[in-house]
Amino acid sequence: MVSSIIKGSGTTLIAPRTAQMKRILLVDDDISLCNLLNEYLGRVGFEVESVHDGRDALERIFSGNYLAVVLDLMLPGIMGLDLLQRIRAKSNIPILILTAQGEEIDRILGLEVGADDYLAKPFNPRELTARLNAVLRRAQGLASRNINRFDSVKHADLLFDPAARAVRCADSVLHLTTAEFELLRVLLKNAGQVVSRDELAQDAFGRFFSPMDRSIDLHISHLRRKLGRFPDGSERIKAIRGVGYMCAYPAGRISD
Repeated sequence: MVSSIIKGSGTTLIAPRTAQMKRILLVDDDISLCNLLNEYLGRVGFEVESVHDGRDALERIFSGNYLAVVLDLMLPGIMGLDLLQRIRAKSNIPILILTAQGEEIDRILGLEVGADDYLAKPFNPRELTARLNAVLRRAQGLASRNINRFDSVKHADLLFDPAARAVRCADSVLHLTTAEFELLRVLLKNAGQVVSRDELAQDAFGRFFSPMDRSIDLHISHLRRKLGRFPDGSERIKAIRGVGYMCAYPAGRISD
């Protein structure tokens, strides 16, 4: 039932449909939910197209006509995680996954495969709107007003180039998701200083941090694994328990 998936959202002002509507693809086999979200999101600046199976979704996504994808992981035929993996093999389009309440393993796997964010059912459509806008800001390089003034950074053996959206570490090119790239940008900008989860959520993701939201910790975990340790064995990104994270310098070195 749709009522068990969508939480009440209160009264919403209806925005006029304009040429600036943000076009997204909704992939969910619940036709009633798709119709409801199409109506709601259309009021707040989105143009929504819906598909109900994975094969149709792949064809649509690779057409390049969408700014983002909202993907339910429980799909018939081709499962959402498999679909997500196929998309990520060819495209960096922002993807927000929908998972069942309590299915933490699905959220973790989704983020590991390359999802930019997740939302558990039941959800408030206002939160879906906020998260969609946040992933779009990140993908468009608008999460930070300083990004255009943030030149390439050399940090030990790591080279971060925001203009090219590229990261090299120890002469290897790192393939980071948009979320990982933005988190690394914030940490490098504050190298040597502890950055709280609140600051990371607002600067990198464009939203306030919720204590129940583990996405930051999961993205940081993947980022730390991709970066590895410094040649001296020390950690590049240190977890400060109960506070946040810090982009560290090699042992015995205070700054670049």
